[in-house]
Amino acid sequence: MPEVPLRIGIVAGEVSGDTLGAGLIRELRRRHPDAIFEGIAGPQMQDEGCRALFEMDELAVMGIVEVLGRLPRILHIRRRIIQHFIDNPPDVFIGIDAPDFNIGVELKLKQAGIATVHYVSPSVWAWRQNRIHKIKAATDMVLAFLPFEKAFYDRFDAPCRFIGHTLADKMPLVPDTRGARERLGLNADGRYLALLPGSRHAEVTLLAPVYLEACKQLKVRHPELEFVVPLTSEKRRQEFSAIKKTVAPDLEVILIEGQGREVMTAADVILLASGTATLEAMLAKKPMVVGYKLKDFSYWLAQRLVKTEHVSLPNLLANQTLVTELIQHECTPGHIVDEVGKLLDNDTSELIAHFTQLHKRIRCNADEQAALAVLELAKRTS
Repeated sequence: MPEVPLRIGIVAGEVSGDTLGAGLIRELRRRHPDAIFEGIAGPQMQDEGCRALFEMDELAVMGIVEVLGRLPRILHIRRRIIQHFIDNPPDVFIGIDAPDFNIGVELKLKQAGIATVHYVSPSVWAWRQNRIHKIKAATDMVLAFLPFEKAFYDRFDAPCRFIGHTLADKMPLVPDTRGARERLGLNADGRYLALLPGSRHAEVTLLAPVYLEACKQLKVRHPELEFVVPLTSEKRRQEFSAIKKTVAPDLEVILIEGQGREVMTAADVILLASGTATLEAMLAKKPMVVGYKLKDFSYWLAQRLVKTEHVSLPNLLANQTLVTELIQHECTPGHIVDEVGKLLDNDTSELIAHFTQLHKRIRCNADEQAALAVLELAKRTS
């Protein structure tokens, strides 16, 4: 009797999830070439053979007003997806990130006896920790990028597997700084500070004036220093340029559209907002200073919600202060100048060695590890 093909239900809600989904599908197909994949997929997943019941763009909505306007359609899609998989049970259902959508789907499907995986842990270890109970109820397995995430799930006896981070797989252990400079058209022997003031309007508005004021002072102390700013969109570029015209009209700054990872690789030191960019900077083996501000009310709220001692991923991974974090009232031009100056003036080889060690720790071939975890669950529940 011919073997029944493996059937996987899968939902991605944004571009990063589409990339993860495509890598996972590739690895699963290596082991099960006839496997069937269907769900909500972006172009990369569809190129790997996933049948899209709905287009991923329908879920990729940003902003409260936009979400409210699209809410009836999003809820309709969620009901349809749940009913489709209850009527046509897959061997495993995988929700990739997008927890506000996927956790609810996973809960209903698990209650219907379908094995469920949530790929990419929400930041429950940092804030709204009570969400762990809903995640535990909804999923048979969480696939976590970082070891401290698994440690958190273990505290609650919630099934979780550390698979390593896909960024650590993609980025080399030894950065090609000279090659990055050549590709960006930068001076091979120059000295560069990369500025990454965030990808959101509020971040650029709050951080760019402080960063630029600090750069003016750094230029006096380090006349050879040049400044490179990768901006995520034309809109952010316009916002940054308008702020620069007011704060630092005479300061020479190289603006680059996108290519944030390449700019970080090319830099000597990085000044950046918090977030995944701090992990990329660590993987690029570049000394960094994290400078971050929120609006006063948001910061007041964050102080009460966030449960971690550190905000940057290198410090969270190391469970110690490797990277200086200048948050809110400490995020001033003077403090930035002092901390960036230390990195420019001193030997950072020990810090780079720490970064390399952490890189190796999370470089586990995440796509393959995720596929193995899914197949083990499918076998266990078949």
